[in-house]
Amino acid sequence: MENDIGFVAAVEEAKAGAQEGGVPIGAALVSKDGKILGRGHNMRYQNGSAILHGEMSALENAGRLPGSAYKGSTMYTTLSPCDMCTGACIMYGVARVVIGENETFLGGEDYLKKRGIEVINLNNSECKQLMAQFIHDKPQLWYEDIGE
Repeated sequence: MENDIGFVAAVEEAKAGAQEGGVPIGAALVSKDGKILGRGHNMRYQNGSAILHGEMSALENAGRLPGSAYKGSTMYTTLSPCDMCTGACIMYGVARVVIGENETFLGGEDYLKKRGIEVINLNNSECKQLMAQFIHDKPQLWYEDIGE
């Protein structure tokens, strides 16, 4: 899974976010036939946005799609999705969420599972390292991002 096109894209997006000075969380939405529909990274800091988490950015960059485009899709994300991003995955009928890691933050994984969405945690060390460095360097942005 760590070599899947979606996970590779999500990590690339997280690194782009870090280079921009933002929260290094990336995501990619991949169709059931393996095509990247959208990819993005957390843009709250860069855009002054209240909602552009990585998953929301990937959905935004996918553009307006028919509901059928989301069916059977996979959301790859470098960090466990918050309640907002969990809700978006449920709303659009994403079938699977592949998470880079959930030690830094544990989001709505149980709720995703209760709603019939497959959840896979890769426990990826690179994702953990990106977040640890960011929280060390910019703790105020991190706590703002998670609503604390």
